[in-house]
Amino acid sequence: MEHIKTYNCLALKTSHGTLTIEGPVSAETLESLHFHEHLQAFRPAQEQKKAIVEIAGLPEGRIIIARNKETVIGYVTYVYPDPLERWSEGKMENLLELGAIEVIPEYRNFKVGKNLLKVSMMDDAMEDYIIITTEYYWHWDLKGTKLSVWDYRKVMEKMMNAGDLEYMATDDPEISSHPANCLMVRIGKRIDLDSVQRFDQIRFKNRFMY
Repeated sequence: MEHIKTYNCLALKTSHGTLTIEGPVSAETLESLHFHEHLQAFRPAQEQKKAIVEIAGLPEGRIIIARNKETVIGYVTYVYPDPLERWSEGKMENLLELGAIEVIPEYRNFKVGKNLLKVSMMDDAMEDYIIITTEYYWHWDLKGTKLSVWDYRKVMEKMMNAGDLEYMATDDPEISSHPANCLMVRIGKRIDLDSVQRFDQIRFKNRFMY
């Protein structure tokens, strides 16, 4: 499958200055930018930058960023699911995972996450993919936001809805381990029925749960 990536961008005004939200950005562009030290939800900022640069260099990898001048303050990643996850078992070339989305605390009240997803879906090539994201409550910043699990879940769903991702059921044990966890999916307009059926077989391994 040929992975076509068409660059898009928009400007977002905040009280901290105007952000540029753009992508997919190249590994070279990311190398030239500074990653804010508060981008540390998954690992220290410099290690996270290295991981994101690597994703941007993959044929299917897509990185959308939010930056204030030369400083990245938020990003979203799209890449093939981890080979150890069930979502990779179908070896579907047209299935991508929204693997991570992060915005530093200072910018969380400016709809940066929603706009990262909006720019992601501006690329017509996204209609050739099934996009998934797996949400686990233990990854959420409940302490920093002072939100309950259920309020945070509502925030996450609303943000994902901005990228046309919608809740879908699954019998995945890890997702099913807590009612706040969820699978969200966007099925591109050009996805064929065979791909949808293959995806459904991955979503549900126990037939009685269809």
